[in-house]
Amino acid sequence: MRCLLCMAVVLLLSTLVACDKQAMLAKFSSPEDQAVARGYIDDLRAGRLEVIEKVVDDSIAGPNLHGTLANMAGLIPAGDPDSVEVVGALRVNGADATSINTTFEYRFGEKWLLINVAVQDKGGVRTIVGFHVTPEAQSLKQQNAFDLSGRSLLAYAVLAAAIVAVLVTFYALVLCVRTRMERRKWAWIIFILLGIGKISINWATGEWAIVPLSIQLFSASAFAALNGPWIIAASLPLGAIMFITRTLRRPVVREVEPETKVAE
Repeated sequence: MRCLLCMAVVLLLSTLVACDKQAMLAKFSSPEDQAVARGYIDDLRAGRLEVIEKVVDDSIAGPNLHGTLANMAGLIPAGDPDSVEVVGALRVNGADATSINTTFEYRFGEKWLLINVAVQDKGGVRTIVGFHVTPEAQSLKQQNAFDLSGRSLLAYAVLAAAIVAVLVTFYALVLCVRTRMERRKWAWIIFILLGIGKISINWATGEWAIVPLSIQLFSASAFAALNGPWIIAASLPLGAIMFITRTLRRPVVREVEPETKVAE
């Protein structure tokens, strides 16, 4: 029963995250914006290059435009896609124009494509300011999945450090709460909760970074942006280590029962 309850909670959280992701993307690229961008992609798939050329902005137009569009169209398999998902969106509001950059993930059988369309709206006139088609070996979800196999030694070390840092932090926190202190308990709790410095690693690419001047809650974090890779980070739980060491060095005072003398 408990296992089923845990599974239900995980599924509910996954659904909420997915809904939040789509709702967030819609704030930057509305359903109307997405429909406009997909319309241009459909023109490209159908070979209606002249339709696209008419709405391409002068900033990217040139003598090689037709050939570039033809090459991009050649990357798209024939037939209808098996699935289309919005995986990225960006809106930039300027003084006299607004640009909406929308990225779609298309699946055609075993083939995956990322198609990006940037549309500028200036005075009610829409023009294309960016168009890219990028073949991918896997879906973004597969590329950025949290998989323990095949990672570098550094990745495993950072993950282990993050787990140990969290465990040490929680142990010190519980120890601090249960320890009688006349003063400065809240200061110790705050110090325990904050990790110093940070080493992070991109779980998908293996890229890592060290930030010496950093403070991190619970001395560890695991974060994945929208359809992006997981970033695992670990910090030094300095406050937790200091409190545990301080507690262990404190002498233990035990109450000794007074000896009872037997009357002769």
